[in-house]
Amino acid sequence: MGNRGMEDLIPLVNRLQDAFSAIGQSCNLDLPQIAVVGGQSAGKSSVLENFVGRDFLPRGSGIVTRRPLVLQLVNSNTEYGEFLHCKGKKFIDYEEMRHEIEVETDRVTGTNKGISSVPINLRIYSPNVLNLTLIDLPGITKVPVGDQPADIEYQIRDTIMQFIIRENCLILAVTPANTDLANSDALKLAKDVDPQGLRTIGVITKLDLMDDGTDARDVLENKLLPLRRGYIGVVNRSQKDIEGKKDIKTALAAERKFFVSHSAYRHMADHMGTPHLQKLLNEQLTNHIRETLPALRNKLQRQMISLEKEVEEYKDCRPDDPAITTKALLLMVKQFSVDFDKRIEGSGDHVDTLELSGGARINKVFHERFPFELVKMEFDEKELRREISYAIKNIHGIRPGLFTPDMAFETIVKKQIVKLKEPCLKCVDLVIQELIHTVRQCSCKLSRYPKLREETERIVSSYIREREERTKNQVLLLIDIQLSYINTNHEDFIGFANAQQRSSQLCKKHTVGNQV
Repeated sequence: MGNRGMEDLIPLVNRLQDAFSAIGQSCNLDLPQIAVVGGQSAGKSSVLENFVGRDFLPRGSGIVTRRPLVLQLVNSNTEYGEFLHCKGKKFIDYEEMRHEIEVETDRVTGTNKGISSVPINLRIYSPNVLNLTLIDLPGITKVPVGDQPADIEYQIRDTIMQFIIRENCLILAVTPANTDLANSDALKLAKDVDPQGLRTIGVITKLDLMDDGTDARDVLENKLLPLRRGYIGVVNRSQKDIEGKKDIKTALAAERKFFVSHSAYRHMADHMGTPHLQKLLNEQLTNHIRETLPALRNKLQRQMISLEKEVEEYKDCRPDDPAITTKALLLMVKQFSVDFDKRIEGSGDHVDTLELSGGARINKVFHERFPFELVKMEFDEKELRREISYAIKNIHGIRPGLFTPDMAFETIVKKQIVKLKEPCLKCVDLVIQELIHTVRQCSCKLSRYPKLREETERIVSSYIREREERTKNQVLLLIDIQLSYINTNHEDFIGFANAQQRSSQLCKKHTVGNQV
């Protein structure tokens, strides 16, 4: 393959990426790509902006990147950007581009700072860039801020994992030099999916912010935490530079000067800095695509053949008969319903021998988890005795009491019955969780039709949620019924009274010596 052919590789994968984004799924194809991973303020945005030579990414405190951004850089004589979601519109103003990213992010994630794994595709044509495609992923964070969801850390981790777990994804792990490398979130995540460090490229930012007398030489020489593809150091603009609108050309000159004049990095200055990083990524991605393309082509062809076969089946002998298509869809939905019933009822062709599923898990909730929650409601006997004593005294008021008043008994018992509310509602939550999990498992068979699968899951889940509300109201009603009337004529009470009487009679009998 000649040099021209090599240059065409990245645009080719870009076209594939666009096609998959447009149809809303990746056809299980593992496209060769580079994902950018880093802590929340590691400097990912600055690295990407330095490649383009323009400020075009949203900035601010908290999580700014809340959806993956597929950034396709294309070397070209003209300079403009275009988004896949507003095709045909050319963005010349980078400020407008930034605003569009923010608006499009909020459209899917809402304004509550949630996370979504649906990517935004942005292509930038410019004479300053080399052909390169990067996926900018949300910054790793630990603590939810403001009205962010409580499980934000796990949401972000899941989103990042969806990309970097794929074998064909190179990982650009961005770590600031002024934190301990051993604690780098990006390198930790990369190590989880790439333990040998074969597809991770390390980028060390903020080298100019290290304490006096310390440097990152060991890291950059690949001695401390070795990666097969090595590390590259960069110096980005500071927040002050960005606010002061220091332009990127000046910043790149300052970066070059930093490496050339720093005693620890002078000997490797030619292998450091943003321009070198961009060149290296372009080479790495091109080679990576060249290595993975044959397997990708084979997989595509196999999928193509199996899809054609499937289409033939549906065409049957009358190609445009809607009745056949409808029948096929109805059969699939019916199959979903049967699968769901079988998983809950417990019969089925495929019995899982590795773990509990469906009905068995719900059974476990009722017979193991629920009793355990009830047992956890233990009360302190001393406390209870004190409460009983106060209740009796307060009900007698100024009168000296002779008998234990019923009202004291009722008050204390009601307090205990109310405690049942929490475990009962928790039990409902656990069962709902299992039902929705079962729905997801059963919808796997619809995965060839992602829209149908999505809609089926949505309809069934919303039906379950509707029932959840009614079930909780019913459970609370049952507890209110118990609270409203305590039936002391019930056999439990009578049995208890009789047992007491019998035991006292027995005691009297036993005083008549030992009789055989």
